[in-house]
Amino acid sequence: MHFQQIDFSTVGGGLGRMMERFMSDGTLTGDANEDAFIAASPTAAILGLLFDQRVRAEVAFTGAKRLHDRIGHLDLAIIADMNEDELRVTFAEPPAVHRFSNKMADTTRKVARFIVDKYDGKPEGLWNDGAEVAVIERRIKELPGFGPGKAAKIKYVLHYFGFRDFSDK
Repeated sequence: MHFQQIDFSTVGGGLGRMMERFMSDGTLTGDANEDAFIAASPTAAILGLLFDQRVRAEVAFTGAKRLHDRIGHLDLAIIADMNEDELRVTFAEPPAVHRFSNKMADTTRKVARFIVDKYDGKPEGLWNDGAEVAVIERRIKELPGFGPGKAAKIKYVLHYFGFRDFSDK
């Protein structure tokens, strides 16, 4: 699932802590099943990165699994068309998908719409064409709710969850 280690010494914060845990314990989130869920779902990886703000990184990255468990899927085409109020209620159910349920529900719908419209609902379209890191980062910054900080983290998220090997970069 995972590639050779890459230097993450400049990452810091919660994601850096997750990668340090991976080096010592073999799990990013602290739960191997949660790690496997994210590694099997490009949508979960993107949503985890989206949710990684003002909450513990492990809670952020496992938020996609909570959303999946509540709605039964992570189909971005369906999420993009979900009723805004219903999605907000879904996000707020304890334990909340994210601490800022309304804002994250709204942003998740916007991200879903963007990926549906630009990448046919497949977030892996952001990176699976062999694009260089700088191109992937530029694409990530186009997503609603994603700025330079999240763009700088995408390389590590993709690498350590097993979506792209950046060990030779």
